[in-house]
Amino acid sequence: METQEKDIRVGKDEGVVMEGVMEIDKAFEMAFRIMTKKAFRIACEHGWWPESEMVNHGEQLALMHSELSEALEFLRHGNGPSDHIARFSGLEEELADVIIRIMSYAGRCNLRVSEAVVEKMKFNEGRPFKHGGKAF
Repeated sequence: METQEKDIRVGKDEGVVMEGVMEIDKAFEMAFRIMTKKAFRIACEHGWWPESEMVNHGEQLALMHSELSEALEFLRHGNGPSDHIARFSGLEEELADVIIRIMSYAGRCNLRVSEAVVEKMKFNEGRPFKHGGKAF
């Protein structure tokens, strides 16, 4: 379903309606689940999730972290163009890699990340300003 920008409205209490049918939370969950399946499929097709191997959860989290470290390196060096997708910056590419790794892992482990994102954002919306007295 194609939706033009003018068809999408966002408001704190109103939510988002696309073509008057679907709230943004549900649309996000559905799109994220589809892309999770795609990321997992691509990873499997390239040999990254052999069924015979147990998931090393610590290693997978470290690999996600490594993509964040690569994003930091792009920033440290001026955030030039991506090495692989030229119309994006290196930061954008590496953040995409983090999300793709999360999706692939979620696909392998049957994690409900899309639903957790929606619920966590709802929770965060109700938190006090700079909750916990933290500086950052």
